Amino acid sequence: MPKVVDPQLRRRELAEAVWRVVRRDGLDHASVRNVAREAGLSMGSLRHYFVSQSELMAFALRMVIDRIEQRIAALPPDDDPLRHAARTLAELLPLDDQRRAENEVWLAFTARAMTDPELRTLRDEGYDTLRAGCRGLVAGLISPCRDPEQETARLHALVDGLAVHAAMRPDIETPQSMYAVVVDHLAELRTPQATRPPAEP
Repeated sequence: MPKVVDPQLRRRELAEAVWRVVRRDGLDHASVRNVAREAGLSMGSLRHYFVSQSELMAFALRMVIDRIEQRIAALPPDDDPLRHAARTLAELLPLDDQRRAENEVWLAFTARAMTDPELRTLRDEGYDTLRAGCRGLVAGLISPCRDPEQETARLHALVDGLAVHAAMRPDIETPQSMYAVVVDHLAELRTPQATRPPAEP
């Protein structure tokens, strides 16, 4: 009797094969042939699930967004807005092997998104979702004298910057140091803003 294969499970397995090839060999090597070999399938079998390399790449990138959103949705309720914000942002940072893989894959696809419209759409969706998430977290913490949009931009930049630095120098940006920076920044949002010199035109 033929083995019954769950199509969605197989698509996720193929996307994970894309991730492994990208992390090991680079995005340029994530061809249909190489991904099929990595997954232990023939090219013909792979095409039962993805009709093109572009569709496969888009699904692999979409899986990064989906997994992060699923983890955040599964976080338990927390009455402490600072702790809730820290736990939420921790799901976006490469603090363990799974989140490190997501971060490296996301960054690898970012350059390709400059020339691939479908990947660009997903990249922009991820950007907008993170921006909105930062705005919501800031709203629950911010001191009344702080500018919500400015603090949203700062938090967004902080998270993105930590993720990039961790991919470049994981020996310096450790999980402990990244989490500490995030917690310190969130705590600062509750304090009055220091006086700044006028912005240059």
